[in-house]
Amino acid sequence: MPQKTVADGTRTGALAKAPTQAPARRWWILAVIAVAQLMVVLDATIVNIALPSAQADLGFSDGNRQWIVTAYALAFASLLLLGGRIADLFGRKPAFLVGIVGFAAASALGGAANGFTLLVVARALQGAFGALLAPAALSLLNTTFTDARERARAFSVYGAIAGAGGAVGLLLGGVLTDAFDWRWTLYVNVAIAVVAFVGGWVLLGSHRDAADARLDVPGTILVAAGLFSVVYGFSNAETHDWGSPLTWGFLIAGGLLLAAFAWWQTRAAHPLLPLRILLDRDRGASFVAVLLTGAGMFGVFLFLTYYLQLNLGFSPTRTGVAFLPMVGALMVAAQLGTTVLLPRIGPKAVIPLGFAIATAGMAWLTGIGVGSSYASAVLPQVIVIGVGLGLVMPPAMQLATGGVAAEDAGVASATVNAMQQVGGSIGTALLNTLAASAATDYLAAHNPPSRQVQAQATIESYTTAFWWSAVLFGAGTVIAFLLYRRGVPKQDADAAPVVHM
Repeated sequence: MPQKTVADGTRTGALAKAPTQAPARRWWILAVIAVAQLMVVLDATIVNIALPSAQADLGFSDGNRQWIVTAYALAFASLLLLGGRIADLFGRKPAFLVGIVGFAAASALGGAANGFTLLVVARALQGAFGALLAPAALSLLNTTFTDARERARAFSVYGAIAGAGGAVGLLLGGVLTDAFDWRWTLYVNVAIAVVAFVGGWVLLGSHRDAADARLDVPGTILVAAGLFSVVYGFSNAETHDWGSPLTWGFLIAGGLLLAAFAWWQTRAAHPLLPLRILLDRDRGASFVAVLLTGAGMFGVFLFLTYYLQLNLGFSPTRTGVAFLPMVGALMVAAQLGTTVLLPRIGPKAVIPLGFAIATAGMAWLTGIGVGSSYASAVLPQVIVIGVGLGLVMPPAMQLATGGVAAEDAGVASATVNAMQQVGGSIGTALLNTLAASAATDYLAAHNPPSRQVQAQATIESYTTAFWWSAVLFGAGTVIAFLLYRRGVPKQDADAAPVVHM
């Protein structure tokens, strides 16, 4: 494909303008991408709500239960950058379609699992194919919508799904577990995949924007091992303690491997993650915003799920329904943030504002008690949190992938997904550890541990997690305000990706 060059012969990644397809076709492509992205995102939580049923059916221990979740997270996080680069090198449509088929096959395998080992293998395969599908989907969105107004609307939809997919997973997981069986939390992906595959096959065009590049094998090995070690280390912090070699050893190894990866990217002829993607100020700030949002969101989904089910006695289905107001608020705020506020006042105002609103909502949520009601102690708070997250996630994702050369769209999209996944792993480990310590400290200070004391200890654990989520969002407020440039970001017309049909 045509490339502009500057005087010294270096490639800028600029693209010659090509005819785009009809507007209606673009929105159908968005629908296909949205369906595929929802399948990947909701699978991070849909199985969680069915774990007790799966454990009773397959007979695995409490200690092994975490691997149903961890296997997915490890494969997904460690292979994301490779998946993004494969989409750039070999074409986004093939990567998208192969990712969908593989994800569906792995889901069917998991649903039919007759034992713990096969279920873990299936979840790892889901993560691996998800790592191919997710960056291909986001980069397809990035290269399909080039008009600024349409692009903002498209990213508001995509970002809302990325932010609300966890809550949708809880709802769908609850409904399927209550109405059918835990296995349907996996089988449902097959039906979703059929829709996404047919749509992708019909609507998407084939094009390779980095066809003349080569795969950076050393970089791939370094970043995959580094991300695996970081996620595995934080996962071990949940079941071991922070002083365990399985925790700090893997975290140190992961840090060193990622540092070596960054060093290698400055020397590789065809770097897996060109540093120009990270060094743009607004894009770097957006990566940090996505990471912090992923970490803080688990304070909402994980511990609020516990509170609703264990303390308020909600069924799995009712728990999922309880999150819908937050999803609705997130979607409305996503549309407002990307299409109205961001083009007018810029990210330096919009994204810190979203973080600040989410911080206030999380702090307000710490008012829950043993005898609280959903209507007064949860509902208004989750709506506020949804508004805040809607002003952060979609704009940050749009800025993180905007303006990159088409040849880098896949790996830029993969970096966004990796930040969200690593943030989620960090948040889960940190908040679980802090919550458990708070409950232990409360029980130690209130002997003997009566039933009322034990109930209050669980409340202490939840509110501690909510406070620390508020701290993470508060840090996001400050960091986003300091890092983002003033004014409205200007799209480089030469670097704007163009769809190829």
